[in-house]
Amino acid sequence: MTDAQPRVLVVGEALVDVVPDLDGRPQDLPGGSPANVAITLGRLGRDVRLATVLGEDARGELVTSWLEASGVTVLAQRPASGRTSSAAVTLDASGAATYDFDLAWDLSEVPQEDCDVFHVGSIATVLEPGADVVLDAVRARHGRTLVSLDPNARPALTPDRRAAVARIEELVGLSDVVKVSDEDLSWLFPGHHPVETATRWATQGPGLVVVTRGGEGAVAVRPDGTMLDVPGVPVLVADTVGAGDTFSGVLIDTLLSLGVSGAAGAAALRALSDRDVLDAVSTAAIGAAITVSRPGADPPHRAELSAALGAGAGPEGEE
Repeated sequence: MTDAQPRVLVVGEALVDVVPDLDGRPQDLPGGSPANVAITLGRLGRDVRLATVLGEDARGELVTSWLEASGVTVLAQRPASGRTSSAAVTLDASGAATYDFDLAWDLSEVPQEDCDVFHVGSIATVLEPGADVVLDAVRARHGRTLVSLDPNARPALTPDRRAAVARIEELVGLSDVVKVSDEDLSWLFPGHHPVETATRWATQGPGLVVVTRGGEGAVAVRPDGTMLDVPGVPVLVADTVGAGDTFSGVLIDTLLSLGVSGAAGAAALRALSDRDVLDAVSTAAIGAAITVSRPGADPPHRAELSAALGAGAGPEGEE
C-alpha cells in the first residue's frame, strides 16, 4: 500500500435492530455486527469501507445514512428479496440482548481492492450463500494483509453447530487477529473452557486471540501460550448492543496505531511486546464500556475514547 492512511475493508451484514424504546414500543436502529465494527473505525477517523447487502427501501436508506455519517464508505449490493434485513432485539433485566433475525445473506462478490486490514465476522461467515463468498475472500487475502475475525456466533441462524464450527475453525486458521466472546466459545465447544479453546486457536495461525467476558474483562492469548488478563471496566449498563463490535473496532484501530497492518502485519503483531498487547486490549475494553453505557450500538468517537483513556477508566471516569 502506498497511502499514508491505512485502509480497512469490512465485509458483513448491515441491518436494522428493532429495539424497544423506554415505553416498550419498537424502534428501528441501524446495526449488524460488521457494520458496527465499521462504524467504530469510522468514528475513530479510519479509512473504512463496508461491503454489505442492503435493500433499496427506507430501512436501507436509514442504515446507509447512519454509516456514511460516521465516515464509512458503503459498498452495497442488493438482496434478491429487495428488503433490508432486520433483527428484533429483546433485552433482559441486565440489558443483555438476544435477537430474532429476518435476513438473507446473498452477497455475490467482495470488491477486489487492496486494503491494510480485512475484517469479517458474524452471520456473514456462516450463512449461505454469502458465507462461501466471504470464505473465498479471506483465503485470497491470507498472507497479503492483516485479517481480523469476530465469529459472533448466532445459534438461531446456525442450527447445525458442527457445520458452523468447521467453517469458523477454517477462518481462524486464515486469520491474524481473532476476537471471540466466552459465550460464543461455550456454544461452539460445549464442555470446553473458553480460554483453552482460545489457546488452541492461537497455535493454528492467529498472532492474537482475545476472549471477551462481558463485565469480567478479557483474556488475550498469544501463539507462545502467553495469557494476558484485562479486568472489566466498571460502567452502568444501558444495554450490550454493539459492545463486542466496538471492542473489535477499537482493537483494530489500536493495532493500526502500533504499525500492525498489511502484508507485514502478521509479523508485526507477533513482534509486539506483551505490554503493547495488554494496552491494546485494555483500550478496546474501555471503548466497549462506552458503548454499553448508552442505548443501542453507539460506539465512541475519537475524542470520547481519548477522554476515557485519559481518565484511566470508563466513560464516567469510574475507577
